[in-house]
Amino acid sequence: MAEFTMELNDEQKEVRDWLHGFAADVIRPAASEWDEREETPWPVIQEAAKVGIYSLDFYAQQYFDPTGLGIPMAMEELFWGDAGIALSIVGTGLAAVGVLANGTEEQIGTWIPQMYGDANDVKVAAFCSSEPDAGSDVASMRTRAVYDEAKDEWVLNGTKTWATNGGIANVHVVVAVVDSGLGSKGHASFIVPPNTPGLSQGQKFKKHGIRASHTAEVVLENVRIPGSCLLGGKEKLDERLARARERAKAGGERVKNAAMATFEASRPAVGAMAVGTARAAYEVALDYAKTREQFGRPIIDNQGVAFQLADMRTSIDAARLLVWRASWMAINGRPFTAAEGSMSKLFASETAKKVTAQAIQILGGNGYTREYPVERMHRDAAIYTIFEGTSEVQRLVIARTLSGMPIR
Repeated sequence: MAEFTMELNDEQKEVRDWLHGFAADVIRPAASEWDEREETPWPVIQEAAKVGIYSLDFYAQQYFDPTGLGIPMAMEELFWGDAGIALSIVGTGLAAVGVLANGTEEQIGTWIPQMYGDANDVKVAAFCSSEPDAGSDVASMRTRAVYDEAKDEWVLNGTKTWATNGGIANVHVVVAVVDSGLGSKGHASFIVPPNTPGLSQGQKFKKHGIRASHTAEVVLENVRIPGSCLLGGKEKLDERLARARERAKAGGERVKNAAMATFEASRPAVGAMAVGTARAAYEVALDYAKTREQFGRPIIDNQGVAFQLADMRTSIDAARLLVWRASWMAINGRPFTAAEGSMSKLFASETAKKVTAQAIQILGGNGYTREYPVERMHRDAAIYTIFEGTSEVQRLVIARTLSGMPIR
């Protein structure tokens, strides 16, 4: 087990500086254009693929960093560049992790390369879980997967929403209900191969922020996929469902808490994204305050501005420390006895919203225009308190964990 540290080692610093350079030289100059276009920034993704950032190998190396700091460090630097473009670069990772966590070796070797493509022909993948009536309430999922034993095929029907890369992906990973009596334990994940009949893009959302990231509905109408596209295989699914039925009889709450623990482990990465956006806005505000003069002196000479910047930096550092602690705990198998994963995501996302708003205030009228990037950063920051569990859900998780009570 790696000791918890607040100091990156030499290799991590090298990776951080490399990512920072890519974010500064490639992502930032393109940020405003792709925000305005509200389109997937394919040229930027291709550049990321050429240098090795857009690849499973890169994310696997960061994910298996024994200190746990690889992923949060990478996310902070990329999202410091721009949240919308960064989400386009890392969004495929959601689907890839779904296959890595649940798939067989053959499925991993077959499908993950098709998710990324190569530097000359980049592809993206989509992870499809949320539904119009089932976001945080995953037990209300309606998309169904029915097994056609005669043809060894699964038939999927339903509508997914808020899917990053939904409809434009080469490979879709779809979560569907196979046993409605087991709640979230009755779900399974499926690969929908490229050009499968019956899968189509529904509404593409025009969003307040992260507009360079494609977000859409995915409609599944009698989508037939081979039995081999069930992640983990039929035998493993049948065994898991049998265990879940037994556990449900013994006490359903234990099953529910196990599922919640899975969500807990992924939340620090979102917190790191929020830290990156907050840090970017703070740096713009600090530079502006040191050079903008009013009444014959820089505005940072005024306590009203200087104290805001002091609070902004303090909150950012505190958020990063919560993220790093939770990330270290997750990689080392430490239980989140105080919902530390939710704590990190809650505090970092709220910090990003507050810091980006303060940055606009410090820039005044200039901050409200698109001539400066802080208004875009503020729009982008709004998503962090919503996706991967809203701030209200995080508080509920924390309160339930601390009290042991079924708080509603």
